[in-house]
Amino acid sequence: MSRTLAILKPDCVRKNLIGKVISHIQDAGFKILAMKMIHLTEDSAKGFYEIHKERPFFNELITYMTSGPCVPIALEKENAVEDFRKIIGATDPAKAEEGTIRKLYAENIQENIVHGSDSDENAAKEISHFFSRKEILENNGWK
Repeated sequence: MSRTLAILKPDCVRKNLIGKVISHIQDAGFKILAMKMIHLTEDSAKGFYEIHKERPFFNELITYMTSGPCVPIALEKENAVEDFRKIIGATDPAKAEEGTIRKLYAENIQENIVHGSDSDENAAKEISHFFSRKEILENNGWK
């Protein structure tokens, strides 16, 4: 089993799509290990997205991610990172495949409903950004 991080972004929360997106995730076979609703501070958002700090969209990204509550979720599944990226679709919802979360619910490239880790290494870092070890459910009898 591997893990990935999802973040239901502020537009997802604002549009009241949390339940629909979580259902989509669970229907794809992911198990939720940890989940909470938070409002990112500017410092936390900058730390999380530090990899993009030199990119021209960085300040807009921070403003967007701190504009309202979001829902980070630690997920588990075989090939979690790769499989999650498939179900969320391309960053630009106009280019996302039919049936993906972004094609179904996102409006544009910036407000694209959900974040997904891009590698196993980043997934581990990203999960630890939001969750302590004791917040993550370990083997709880799922099969």
